[in-house]
Amino acid sequence: MNWKTISRNVGYALLVSALFMFASLILAFFDKDDTSRAPLLVSFLITFIVGIFPFIFVRKTSTISLREGYVIIVLSWLLSFIFGMLPYALWGGPFTVMNAWFESVSGFTTTGGTILEDVESLPKALLFWRASTHFIGGLGVVVFLLLIIPQSNPVRLRLTNMEVSSLSQGAYRTRTNQMVLIFTQMYLGLNLLTFVLYVICGMRPFDAICHAFSVVATGGFSTKNMSIASFDSLPITLVTMAMIYLSTLHFGMLYAAIVQKSLKPLNKSIFKYYTGVLLTFTVLVAFSLKVNMDTSWGRAFLDSGFQVLCYTSSTGFGITDTSQWPFFAAVVILLLGFHGAMAGSTSGGAKADRFLLLFKNIHLRIYRALHPSSVSEMKVNGKSMSEADVYPHIIYLAMYFLLALVSVMVALMLSENNNIAVAGVISSINNVGASIGELGSFGNYAAQPDAVKFVYTMDMFLGRVELYPVLAVISLIFTKNRRR
Repeated sequence: MNWKTISRNVGYALLVSALFMFASLILAFFDKDDTSRAPLLVSFLITFIVGIFPFIFVRKTSTISLREGYVIIVLSWLLSFIFGMLPYALWGGPFTVMNAWFESVSGFTTTGGTILEDVESLPKALLFWRASTHFIGGLGVVVFLLLIIPQSNPVRLRLTNMEVSSLSQGAYRTRTNQMVLIFTQMYLGLNLLTFVLYVICGMRPFDAICHAFSVVATGGFSTKNMSIASFDSLPITLVTMAMIYLSTLHFGMLYAAIVQKSLKPLNKSIFKYYTGVLLTFTVLVAFSLKVNMDTSWGRAFLDSGFQVLCYTSSTGFGITDTSQWPFFAAVVILLLGFHGAMAGSTSGGAKADRFLLLFKNIHLRIYRALHPSSVSEMKVNGKSMSEADVYPHIIYLAMYFLLALVSVMVALMLSENNNIAVAGVISSINNVGASIGELGSFGNYAAQPDAVKFVYTMDMFLGRVELYPVLAVISLIFTKNRRR
């Protein structure tokens, strides 16, 4: 294992964080009353020095092994969490060490859960840093690294193949090296469009850019205690819904639709399936709200559509207090987090693509049981799918739910409130942030025990990196120990 090569590549990730800390610091200097100036300055200097150190003392290399690639991915995320918590911990207030860690992990993994009971008490510069962690995490810590490495470098190609899920690669009709560029262009374009639309709708520029970072990253951090509901604006609510929806579509498909100026690239099985899921559950939840709560049909469908979209996309915004919802509606939106949106987007969860493959495979098995002599095959988007294509994704779903089960068991042992522990784990592993009960759309994680908060952050991390890189590194560690 070449740790010099690893440290040099991880240094890129830290320099990205340092860049956004510096931008937050500049914002702090424009406000003479901003109390986060010193914490941000110290955090920037520490992160920059540690990030730049390998470039001074480590020679550049053009190759990395498979093992080194996985270690680079895992360490890039973990060190971003650690250095990202510095501004919070140094600022103090509600940020104990565990709370600062929780906020940092929640930000970078675009989970959007918070320990803050009063978000608006934070200085603007710290709020901007908080939103910036969503921006960095939405695009991906490793993607920033890939943007810096030259396209001709074999390191870039190998890390791209490791970081980009095979589910995502299918809709890119281009070379692997171009995937990162396309994803980045779409990501930046959606951020800019969201910002402009928010300003047009009357949102202040500072709030607009912070919320744009959250929307496109499908995060959930807001500058307001009551999230999107604070603005009490139907246009802002509708813009939020529209941009979240676009941000949950496969960026490769979206890019092709824009370039070709046609909706034909969206004529895919997964697009129809995912949109159908959103519409179906919006109707079901709306009926539940209408029957069980004193509300109009219009309000029921607006609240249902917004929250179904937010929980499915892993965006923890809110326009209504979901802790007051009837049990059926609350459980439905919570479980929709497992389903997730489309692969190749910034959303969390197990991804709609895997569930589509699962359901098609179940249908095929039932058909073969009823017609054993028939010749049948599974097709997705007109392409035949072999068992070898489907099997890894079925295994991933099994691993994902097994991880959730283990996390729930651990959280139950450490928590005094069983219902909250289960809901917190489900929201964390799916990177939703918002949950139900006291962890609902207007709630927070402040009252949770530190040990349980740590379990939540581990779930956030594993949910964000899609298990395999972390499992690969853990396997390397245990393999190395057995050889000693």
